[in-house]
Formats: sequence, C-alpha cells, structure tokens
Amino acid sequence: QVQLVESGGGLVQAGGSLRLSCAASGSIFSISSMAWSRQAPGKQRDLVASITTRGTTNYAGSVKGRFTISRDNAKNAVYLQMNNLKPEDTAVYYCAIYTPREYRGQGTQVTVSS
Repeated sequence: QVQLVESGGGLVQAGGSLRLSCAASGSIFSISSMAWSRQAPGKQRDLVASITTRGTTNYAGSVKGRFTISRDNAKNAVYLQMNNLKPEDTAVYYCAIYTPREYRGQGTQVTVSS
C-alpha cells in the first residue's frame, strides 16, 4: 500500500511564501512523474505543476514564475515552493505520484489573505 503525506500548508498574507512537502511511502518500486494539483471551493481540481524523473517541469500559466516544483528521488518526495502568493491561490493542494498508477495525498489547505 502506498501512502502520501503532505505538509506545509497554512495561512499567509498576499505576497508571502509557503513550501509544501509530500513524502511517499509503502510498496513503491519506481516513480515516474510527480505533481501538485489544487482545488478551490466550488471549482474543479486543476494541475499546478509536474516534474518527470529527469527533472523536466511543467507549470500552469497562473503560477509560472511564482511556483517551483522539485523532487528528491532518494526520499520519494516532491516539493512545491510558492512565492508571491495571491488570494486566488487559496485552495486545497494535493500531491500525486505516478508509478504509472496514480496515488494522491489527502491534501493540505493553503489560504492566502488579501
């Protein structure tokens, strides 16, 4: 069984920064891509950023230049550095790994006040 545990969410003022972490454990043989998505109240879940095994990254247009995704393959971990946060970034953030089966965490709340 695979478990993902996210941490690092919280309340921050607009313009502030947060760093989300996600650690995967369990029966993991290999991880291909890792990603972060988010879901705001009343909205669909959207992909925020993804990173391949070789470190190729992809970002949603709304976060490009402000967010940075990274991974530590030795720790089966993925991170999301979020800078210059805006109120519209408020959402529950989920990490996911692909083995290639998708596993997703329970989510961590990020709230940005204006």
